[in-house]
Amino acid sequence: MIEKRNFRKTLKFYQKLLQKEKRNKGSEVKTMLSKLKGQLEEMRSKVVYAEQWGLEPCALPVIVNIAAAHCDTLDFSPLDESSSLIFYNVSKHPRGGRQPKARVLQAGTPLGLMAYLYSSGAFLEGYVQQFLYTFRYFCSPHDFLHFLLDRISSTLSRAHQEPTSTFTKIYRRSVCLLQAWLEDCYAVDFVRNAGLLGRLQDYLSSQVRRGAGGTHPPGGDLEDPKDVEEDARPLNALCKRLSEDTVSRKSFPWRLSRGNGLALPHHKERQYSIASALPKPCFLEDFYGPYTKAGEKGPYFLTEYSTQQLFSQLTLLQQELFQKCHPVHFLNSRALGVTDKSAAVPRASSSESLSAKPCSLFLPNYIQDKYLLQLLRSADDVSTWVAAEIVTSHTSKLQVNLLSKFLLIAKSCYEQRNFATAMQILGGLEHAAVRQCAAWRILPAKIAEVMEELKAVEVFLKSDSLCLMEGRRLRAQPTLPSAHLLAMHIQQLETGGFTMTNGAHRWSKLRNIAKVASQVHAFQENPYTFAPDPKLQSQLKQRIARFSGADIAVLAADSGAGPRQAASEKHSRKIQDKLRRMRATFQ
Repeated sequence: MIEKRNFRKTLKFYQKLLQKEKRNKGSEVKTMLSKLKGQLEEMRSKVVYAEQWGLEPCALPVIVNIAAAHCDTLDFSPLDESSSLIFYNVSKHPRGGRQPKARVLQAGTPLGLMAYLYSSGAFLEGYVQQFLYTFRYFCSPHDFLHFLLDRISSTLSRAHQEPTSTFTKIYRRSVCLLQAWLEDCYAVDFVRNAGLLGRLQDYLSSQVRRGAGGTHPPGGDLEDPKDVEEDARPLNALCKRLSEDTVSRKSFPWRLSRGNGLALPHHKERQYSIASALPKPCFLEDFYGPYTKAGEKGPYFLTEYSTQQLFSQLTLLQQELFQKCHPVHFLNSRALGVTDKSAAVPRASSSESLSAKPCSLFLPNYIQDKYLLQLLRSADDVSTWVAAEIVTSHTSKLQVNLLSKFLLIAKSCYEQRNFATAMQILGGLEHAAVRQCAAWRILPAKIAEVMEELKAVEVFLKSDSLCLMEGRRLRAQPTLPSAHLLAMHIQQLETGGFTMTNGAHRWSKLRNIAKVASQVHAFQENPYTFAPDPKLQSQLKQRIARFSGADIAVLAADSGAGPRQAASEKHSRKIQDKLRRMRATFQ
């Protein structure tokens, strides 16, 4: 799973640095070694700390039956493991003469799947992370919060009386799960839902006040043992974190450095509002800054910069948008109007699109963040910009130069695993008005071959949802996936029923969706480190903003490329007709 892989890669990188330090007594290497060693110890201690409160599968029915009151909106009564969770056995080769069969979770009821969060190995095997990405298909955040708080309330007093009992494990694992949820999904579940956040804050405040009055919960179960002095009581610590501007993400390190350096400090969570979710031209206003048309340069500025300069700055612009994504943003995208057509993002002003809105796969009361629409709109605008620059060129020489430039930029992109920008450029070059340009006929053969390479890359990206995770060496490199293709892969996994005939939800299906979506965080861990060029970025953003939402066919006609192209094609057809008549005379 991702957690195990992250730990192994971080350990491997630490060992490489250790060997390098032995050969070269550099202070920089020593500093990095000490920091990385601290990260390894922190990861090992905190994950092991969370795992020590796991329960055996046979004890999971206690999780369901322990609360005095059941969840308000979940229509499930307390069930035993055999009816709430369905497993299948996987035979393994025996080691040391004896090796029992491993059980893999196949399906479960909502309460059963939530209870399985308390099983031993749920953190290390990745089940907790997968659940946090996919529970919205069968459970609302309010119900999940109610489930966790109910278990905390039901075991708080008994855990204090019996520190080594099952109640203590349930209580401490509940707090660990609550903290993991806050740290990993705060922006998608709590920021946009004031009622959910208020409910949690009220509960934590009441428990802290009750603890201050004399009923003290067992100490030190939220943080790593090293942090006991800082946060002596878990609920008090959670209350402190919620009172800050953002929720810290340090306690459960799902995502560490991918092996080429220390993890960058995490910036504050950006809060997404309904206003920010509305479709806007490509980049947001605050991203573009003030647009001064007077200082804008024409398409000739592209020829003033090298392919590497343009590729690196376009990559940084795309990376800035991608870093704001969350895996949950790519789920249930069909309900947002995202389809497998080139015009993937619907116009919000269209009454037809609103009336024909697809059915959501999430529960009806879930408020979904629409940041994916902004990301797809930005990709569409880059494609429009590429096409517009070419069709508005007034000379064949400039068209050839721009075609060559964009093709070489796209080649650099896919070679450096920036598949997002590569596919955006391909989308612009495949526009009908661009394909009709006469410049393709005089384009050098080696440059024209890049177009076929781009199409082959597109086929490769469509072939497998996990194709970018193949190969350890490639996986460790910075990567920007195509947002639209990633959403399409998840849509394909979402096709079909989520429930079995007995009402249980197919966890095998949800697990596959979570694995594909988790690539978002995996790629965000390893960013590109190109030096930014503010001047070039400003010019690129101005040109992209100028052509945002433009009709390429209209631009081509206005620039005169359309009539000239029609005349050229007519002349070509006349020559071909004459050649056919000449061949016919020799038969």
